[in-house]
Amino acid sequence: MMNQPSFILIEPQMGENIGAAARAMGNFGLERMRVVNPRDGWPNARAEAMAANAGGILENAQLFGTSSEAMADLTVVYATTARPRDLTKRVLTPEAAASEMRALTSQGEKVGVLFGRERSGLENEDIERAGAIITVPVDPEFPSLNLAQCTLLMGYEWLKVADQTPPETLDPGKDGFAERGDVEHLLNFMQTELEESGFFWPEDKKGSMIVTLRNLYHRLPLTAADLRLIWGATRSLAAKRRSVRR
Repeated sequence: MMNQPSFILIEPQMGENIGAAARAMGNFGLERMRVVNPRDGWPNARAEAMAANAGGILENAQLFGTSSEAMADLTVVYATTARPRDLTKRVLTPEAAASEMRALTSQGEKVGVLFGRERSGLENEDIERAGAIITVPVDPEFPSLNLAQCTLLMGYEWLKVADQTPPETLDPGKDGFAERGDVEHLLNFMQTELEESGFFWPEDKKGSMIVTLRNLYHRLPLTAADLRLIWGATRSLAAKRRSVRR
């Protein structure tokens, strides 16, 4: 398993939240969970039920009595909190923190991220032990995040740093995209039919209307199947027009 940060849940109160946090970690390939003094004991059946397919993360989770013990072997620790503190520490966005964590873990550093209690968050003594603070840009009138939400957000940012997924994709299907020449052939036929039907009116607007029509079709990511459908519809309308005219 590649070196990755440990997510440390400080005195979580509900088993469901621990399970949801494990599930969020699993979504983004994170496996190292540390649980500090959970209120309802450990192991926790409700956590296991909520974790779904991430039960292995709970089975391998490390249990600690204090936050100090949970951080003892780590070299770099971040604290997630939205509350202002009278402490001089770097404050990072989740994106910046994830990028920094990637660099640190690749160098062999042992990194941890602290997540606070559901009701009160992290205590000052927990934050004092952290080297930096991670704060999510949220509405200042409603800054509190659920434990699972916060772990999911950090997990997403962790994965995103190394993710190679293109920002946008379009699957053209088995037939692929339409070739430009075929689109042009369709447009020539369509233009001829529209001219014969008197569509391009008034005459002084004809040039701009043709440009707009052609630009529309060339702008679309038409597939070969799309083109066949449009060809069929256009020919059907043209045949109908001719039969009516006769």
